[in-house]
Parts: sequence; structure tokens; C-alpha cells
Amino acid sequence: MAIECLVVRRLCLNGYDMRKVEKIACLACMIWMLVPVKALAGTNGNESSKFDWSPVINAIIEVESNGRANAVDKSGKSCGVLQITPGLVKECNRILKLQKSSKRYGMGDRFSVSKSKEMFLLFQSFHNPQNNVEQAIRSWNGGMGYSKRGTQRYFEKVMSKMK
Repeated sequence: MAIECLVVRRLCLNGYDMRKVEKIACLACMIWMLVPVKALAGTNGNESSKFDWSPVINAIIEVESNGRANAVDKSGKSCGVLQITPGLVKECNRILKLQKSSKRYGMGDRFSVSKSKEMFLLFQSFHNPQNNVEQAIRSWNGGMGYSKRGTQRYFEKVMSKMK
């Protein structure tokens, strides 16, 4: 279970109003999203570590979960602010292994805003080293084999949040 969820649960068990706690947690999350995200996944000498993905990440977060770290989709497979799937966690761990890193992500890390952003950055640095924003948005929705037609509405939503 994510740290954010444990904090909310503990406050609620201590008599705090759940709605107020959720509003405060959501506001804190939204403020945290304004912090620039640069190279959280670590630098490995490529250009991706210098590219500022913050506007893209923040727009995707708004579209995917409206900034809710505890968001879970209807199927129960996609979780967190970036709606990360088990397959993405597995892919990030594969990339880390290829990079000979000892770091690994777990399913609970999908609920962590910072670790979700790290996974996004790691995925982009490996699969999108040219830092193509359109590819990043479309592949986040449709996977690496996305179709333009199948990801068009999602792409437009994310782009509208970036303006």
C-alpha cells in the first residue's frame, strides 16, 4: 500500500473527516506536480536526462487521474497518478536490469507520485531517446505499437492540458 494511502487511512482512523483529508491530500499532490521533473530516473549520459518532461507528465496526470495518487481504473490494473500497469512495472524492471542497476520497482510503487514519474522517465529514456512528445503521449496510451487513430482522442486531451 502506498505511503499516501497509509497517511490518509491513519488520519481517518484518528477521527478526521475523510472528505477533508482527501481534499488536503489532493491539493498537496497538485502542488507537488508543479515542481519541475528533470531526470528523476537518473542520468546515463543521454539527452533524455536534460529534457524537461514536466509539462507532458503533468498533462498526462491530469488526464489519467486528475492528480489522485490512489486512483485505480475499473479493471483494477492501472493505478496511481499516471495509471501505471503491471506490464509497465515489468518493463521498467527489465530496463533497469539491462542497465545493470540493482534498483527495482514493485506494484505498490504505482501509487507513489515520485516513483510513477521515475518510471515514466525511465520508459521514455529507453524507448523514446529522441524525446518525441507525440510519441511519448501516444505510447503512454496505446503502448509502443500504438496506432495514431486509436490514440487520437487521448493525444488531443493531453495536448489541450498542456496549453
